[in-house]
Amino acid sequence: MAVTAVVFDVGETLVDETRNWEHVADACGVPRFTLMALVGATIARGEPHWRALEWLEVAPSREEMRKAFAHDDLYPDAVPCLRALRDRGLVVGAAGNMGIVHEDLLRPHVDFVSSSERWGVEKPSLAFFARIVEAAGVPADQVAFVGDLVKNDVEPALAAEMVAVHVRRGPWGYLQEPPAEAIRVRSLAELPQALAHA
Repeated sequence: MAVTAVVFDVGETLVDETRNWEHVADACGVPRFTLMALVGATIARGEPHWRALEWLEVAPSREEMRKAFAHDDLYPDAVPCLRALRDRGLVVGAAGNMGIVHEDLLRPHVDFVSSSERWGVEKPSLAFFARIVEAAGVPADQVAFVGDLVKNDVEPALAAEMVAVHVRRGPWGYLQEPPAEAIRVRSLAELPQALAHA
């Protein structure tokens, strides 16, 4: 069955989180390179990236973290991809493990956007992916979910009987190898064509 809806993860799929992590380092009073290296170590070890803050023995408040992660920068290929998919008549959405505050950046470019904070459930829970299917308004096998993390995005999308797309960017996108049944793209510029042949 053809894909009629495409839903995107947000961090390191649509949004470049580099500046956000720089602000986290600044808020915690640690060198940016040190924090980035430790976040990389969590990725390599398969641990949550917040573990880096524990290693540094820093505990920023929820408010400090919210402020630090308020500097979302869309990747240059994000908006053109979203526009191309909508122009083809596809339902386009965005949903990620993020706060409600981050939804507004994407709202003008998609048909729906939601956050783990709004839904009260996080990826990789299958309940999160059930909410995506509900928001898209089409059967799961007509929904493509695009993300950079294999464990949080690709594998649960496949388990939810969606079409899974792995984008090779951000640290996770390079370190994790997706299963063979996933569509693989190196940039979002490749996505409309890749889905046309899915």
